[in-house]
Amino acid sequence: MPEIGDSILTALGLIVSGDPDLIEIVLLSLRVSLTAVALAAMIGVPLGAALAVLRFPGRGALVLLVNALMGLPPVVVGLFVYLCLSATGPFGVFGLLYTPGAMIIAQTILVAPIIAALSRATLAEMAAEYDDTLRMLGASPTETIATLLWDARFALVTALLAGLGRALAEVGAVMLVGGNIDHVTRVMTTAIALETSRGALPMALGLGMVLLLLTLILNAAVIGLRARFEGPAHA
Repeated sequence: MPEIGDSILTALGLIVSGDPDLIEIVLLSLRVSLTAVALAAMIGVPLGAALAVLRFPGRGALVLLVNALMGLPPVVVGLFVYLCLSATGPFGVFGLLYTPGAMIIAQTILVAPIIAALSRATLAEMAAEYDDTLRMLGASPTETIATLLWDARFALVTALLAGLGRALAEVGAVMLVGGNIDHVTRVMTTAIALETSRGALPMALGLGMVLLLLTLILNAAVIGLRARFEGPAHA
């Protein structure tokens, strides 16, 4: 117990003092995950909106596929991206393997279905509520989607935050395609795994505390935005 207590105190000291290695890892984690979520949003939100509003052959199957992809095994995604980016893969010429770019691609693939599915569920519910009004106004599908996206903006932000939480917590895929290279591709989750295996508990605990804090902040933001979004609707 004294050893664990000392490790916790040392970890807090690393955070308070702004340890350069810890800060570098945290900033890289945020850069990779935020970029991945931004790219995933560009894919997932329009796809979710289209599935919520448009009617076309195969729509039901596509909805089922998107929902199923929410549970994609990270290591399988990592393996797929690894094979695509390896020297013998179709995109090996770009030299992205073991770079932050490869990690962003893997996280984007993991997060896009989550954002798409959550966006579709939110917009489909709102579309049913607004259906009569939009029909009376003669709104086109494009106008309908634009209206729903604007009115559901707070709820959609919660979908993005959920995706960010998923990206920040990812370890398997980013380990495979990033390689956990010091000062290059080492992010919080992979660093925690490595430092724990080395017995370097202070750094592992410090990164764990930062990751936990970020998770709590994200959850608080989701709850706050949901309350703001649902409050007027139930007023």
